Amino acid sequence: MAADALLDQMSATDLVHADKGYDTNAVRRKIEAKGAAPNIPPKSNRVWKNCFSPYLYRNRNAIERMFGRLKDFRRIATRYDRLAQNFHAAVCIAAVICYWL
Repeated sequence: MAADALLDQMSATDLVHADKGYDTNAVRRKIEAKGAAPNIPPKSNRVWKNCFSPYLYRNRNAIERMFGRLKDFRRIATRYDRLAQNFHAAVCIAAVICYWL
């Protein structure tokens, strides 16, 4: 599962924002085991609705917009670079260009 790999690399934090796709008991337990509080909107079919703060979740929108801007660059959206080092460099250059504009 992708969430396991991401959470294994997570540094120490107090709060974790995630999308509805990550609203599972296993992901929530793993976040809590790392010492953080999950702020994940509950799925519509969930019987027991977990604690969720829409006010704190708004900060996540800035990150989503940045990924959207990065995907405007064709090289990043289609992942032309085969090496992770080259792809990382392209993302860094695109992020600097987005910051300047």
